[in-house]
Amino acid sequence: MRQSAQKTGNLRMGWAEVLTTARMRAIEAAAMASGAVSGAELMERAGAAVAGAIRLRWPHPGRALVLCGPGNNGGDGYVVARHLAQAGWRLRVLGMDNTPGPDAALMKQRWAAVGAIAPLTLDQLRAEPSDLCIDAIFGTGLTRAPEGEIAAILAHLGQDGAAELVAVDCPSGLCLDSGAFLGRPREPGADELRARLTVAFDSPKPGHLLERGPDCCGKLVIADIGLRPWREAATAPMIAVAPRFDIPDSRRAPDSTAELRKARAGGGHKFTHGHALVLAGGFGHGGAARLAARAALRAGAGLVTLAPPRAALIEHSGPPDALMRRGVDDADALAALLADARISAFVLGPGCGVERAAMLLDPLLAAKRPCVLDADAVTALAGRGLGGLHPSCVLTPHQGEFARVFPDLAAKLAETSPHGPLYSRIDAAREAAARSGATLLLKGPDTVIAAPDGQLRLHSAFDVPWLATAGAGDVLSGIIAGLLARGPAPLDAAATGAFLHAAAARRFGPGLIADDLPDTLPAVLRDLGA
Repeated sequence: MRQSAQKTGNLRMGWAEVLTTARMRAIEAAAMASGAVSGAELMERAGAAVAGAIRLRWPHPGRALVLCGPGNNGGDGYVVARHLAQAGWRLRVLGMDNTPGPDAALMKQRWAAVGAIAPLTLDQLRAEPSDLCIDAIFGTGLTRAPEGEIAAILAHLGQDGAAELVAVDCPSGLCLDSGAFLGRPREPGADELRARLTVAFDSPKPGHLLERGPDCCGKLVIADIGLRPWREAATAPMIAVAPRFDIPDSRRAPDSTAELRKARAGGGHKFTHGHALVLAGGFGHGGAARLAARAALRAGAGLVTLAPPRAALIEHSGPPDALMRRGVDDADALAALLADARISAFVLGPGCGVERAAMLLDPLLAAKRPCVLDADAVTALAGRGLGGLHPSCVLTPHQGEFARVFPDLAAKLAETSPHGPLYSRIDAAREAAARSGATLLLKGPDTVIAAPDGQLRLHSAFDVPWLATAGAGDVLSGIIAGLLARGPAPLDAAATGAFLHAAAARRFGPGLIADDLPDTLPAVLRDLGA
């Protein structure tokens, strides 16, 4: 995947491209229109790549069943069959009795010169056992749910005891713009098609990373089939996914004489690395805010102040001693504190209480400084409205909180349809960000981060289920605030925060509790070479 880079404040950030299905088709069309490559050549490369991935995973030839659909995905399947047969696999190929496009028809003809093609029916599927089944029925271009005999075949493949499945592009029926199955409920199903290996081409698609995609695609392999020169010619939307960031620690020792002179002259001190203020709730509810504050410190804020009501200050008297404490009883007290222009980022919501969060929102938003609104602050917005939100705000709702603030978008996200593309978490986040005028981070194992101008980042963390633990979201808010305090754009800070959050959970491993996350961040930064 192509790596891009952008330097923002103290963060150097890299991301790879995720292509919508529309952009993928536009790139393929541009490549073929150039005359430099034909559709048949691309199909040959794709099928050869799938066969190669199969041989790497299953090096000893066995019995394979290849299911070929009516379009280009089926054409890829015929190429896969030919290459596997040449490698010594015993093949059965089932195809649809149709007249495919010219490229797929050519590949079907080439396979027919090598081996037989039986009808793609449930009876034929059951006729002989196989070690491996290659699903090349429907791929990227599917726009309606499978029906009739094909639907029965897919249901059979989804049953326990079926042969191990390899998907070309994606498991058939999966909408690659949303990660949901066309015509099916959006929750997991007992007979849902699950591949052990999925081979896709050029770049991941949103559906590989959203909703049911990660679980149902299994191991995802992206094969380069030579389309990169035509990326810029395609005008359909592109998404960026954040697999890795390079985050230098701006508090490291100066490594040159010039840097040392600058530091001694006042070029580096705690306030140049930002001051984050975490607004806490009343007595007995301070744990969430302390988690956020510790995370903000570990993420690199030069100074972090925890601000509960004065009556609750005693609750926060323990370590870490690096945290400052300041009583903030009401909106007037917060407005007075905001006179200090050195406070560069805020967190409101974790353990705050909805009533207190609602009271503090007006002066906080009026300051127009970077802030993270989470938990109770998001719920307060549902009752208060979105007025006053600005581009320096980051909202971090989970799905339930999102539904309170944007009930119409949540309802659309729950809908299913036999026709695609389905409304996705990407669509919902983009609409919510545009409507609110703030950056929105929609939490989940498939976290989507959208800016008001439509820019988007996607972070998939399905491999760390132990991150679903009480307080983990509070830590995420603190990490983002710690980064915001240092000056990057809200979209970059939120995307980096999501990455660091998952990386800390991944490094710690099962058994994680939220308290472990801030203390694991230094090791994550060292792993990154920060």
